[in-house]
Amino acid sequence: MQHESRRPRRADAREQSRSLPVTTIRLTAVFAAAAILAACAAPDADAPAEDAGAGPPNIVLILADDLGYGDIGIYGSEIISTPHIDALAASGVLFTAGYVSHPVCSPSRAGLITGRHQQRHGWEFNPAGRDVGAGLSLEEATLADRLKALGYRTGMIGKWHLGHPDPHHPMSRGFDEYFGVLEGGSTFIDSRLPGVEYGSIRGEEGPTQRRNKVLRGFAEEKVERYLTDVFTDEATRFIERSAGGEEPFFLYLSHTTPHTPLQATAEYLDGYRHIEDPRTRVYAAMVASLDESVRRVVETLKAQGVYENTLIAFASDNGCAGYIGHACSNGPLFGFKRYHHEGGVRVPFIISWPEGIQGGQTFDDPVITLDYMATFTAAAGDETETEDSVNLLPYLTGEADGAPHEYLYWRAGPNLAIRDARYKLIKLNRTDLRPENLRRDGRLEPPEGGWATDSPHGQVTFLYDLEADVGEVDNLAEGQPEIVARLEAELDGWRATLASEQILPGVRSTITEIDGEWVQLVF
Repeated sequence: MQHESRRPRRADAREQSRSLPVTTIRLTAVFAAAAILAACAAPDADAPAEDAGAGPPNIVLILADDLGYGDIGIYGSEIISTPHIDALAASGVLFTAGYVSHPVCSPSRAGLITGRHQQRHGWEFNPAGRDVGAGLSLEEATLADRLKALGYRTGMIGKWHLGHPDPHHPMSRGFDEYFGVLEGGSTFIDSRLPGVEYGSIRGEEGPTQRRNKVLRGFAEEKVERYLTDVFTDEATRFIERSAGGEEPFFLYLSHTTPHTPLQATAEYLDGYRHIEDPRTRVYAAMVASLDESVRRVVETLKAQGVYENTLIAFASDNGCAGYIGHACSNGPLFGFKRYHHEGGVRVPFIISWPEGIQGGQTFDDPVITLDYMATFTAAAGDETETEDSVNLLPYLTGEADGAPHEYLYWRAGPNLAIRDARYKLIKLNRTDLRPENLRRDGRLEPPEGGWATDSPHGQVTFLYDLEADVGEVDNLAEGQPEIVARLEAELDGWRATLASEQILPGVRSTITEIDGEWVQLVF
């Protein structure tokens, strides 16, 4: 039986937290190398000329799935090579404090696609199998809705995870085209094929049957090749079809990699045969397939003559998962997917727009994927304002001073977190449950109606100084009661603005031990 790691990499975190995860020296070196790579990847002389100043930019959002903060070269990985993602950062802005609004997939995506905290419209938790009839609130406008109204051609490729029924399908939520999977994860390829490796999580045999449908529009389509490559093929075709049109385009390329099941093909494994641990080897190869996807998307934009006036955003939907046996890395951060600690919610975060934003920048103030709504629509010419989304463009062009956000907030049932420019407060439910209460999949069996949102055993309060302790090693709560009180008051004010009812109950949960306290994570 497996359960969440008690305190992963605690010693490493203590050493690495003495400095920020990306140092100026490292960034300078990587940016220089990436700039050379970007120049080498320039289009042929026969390619269409760049159409500079031709109106609103095209927008490409590339979202990885369970990608760790420390799994990208420019964010400090010494195991996985990601030259093309690094080059994307060199061409634009690398954010060292980029966040998501939830530490698991579906609610994080619900916040991203609406520009509003998902608890405002009822999508606070990951859907379970019994929730197939539910979907993202139909009262919410999506990024695709907003951009389509501004004259954009819209397409989505990859993971949706925001509802199965037709009214909740991507093509009912603002996208002109859709190719992908509606559920949370999918088998990438038949593991019995030659050249395919599978990194087993709990000793099970490799998956051989695709565990959810791949759809083109509303109809199933058979896919035999590696799913990441197929999604990339579809993305390049969408760009090729759209680049010559009179209207700008918005492409949401929502990869399922490197989410489980851990599967990779020889094409990507060959660069990592030296890694002995099979899970780490396969995971690294999956990230390599993601990097290749970024390369192909950028090269297609260049070949079509639209790269300079395309805003490309890259992020992950949450931190990497601890339950894959430390095959991934959140770098100097503590915690994993499911945690409100930094490893669960701080992610790789890059924005590039050669025509609109000076390249080679780093941005250290906190930002969040909720900001895509205001940022994208502002670039498109008519900013959509929400309570939670901030237009980042003035901060990236030097027109605005200060930080985009005074506070960032998180909630999953009874568990809460908030950070300001320096401090992070987390409140987690104590539990009397222990690892023997977990199922084989590492989760707790939920009670009827889901887990309660109160705290019958009380809560543990954590306070961290992220300037001095990015690894969240030293809990300062007991010694800094005035800071705790201030952040708790801000949290209470934010919670009062949220919806009182949620569409889905919180049924997914596990436990973990943090600094000698057993706490329950609800997601």
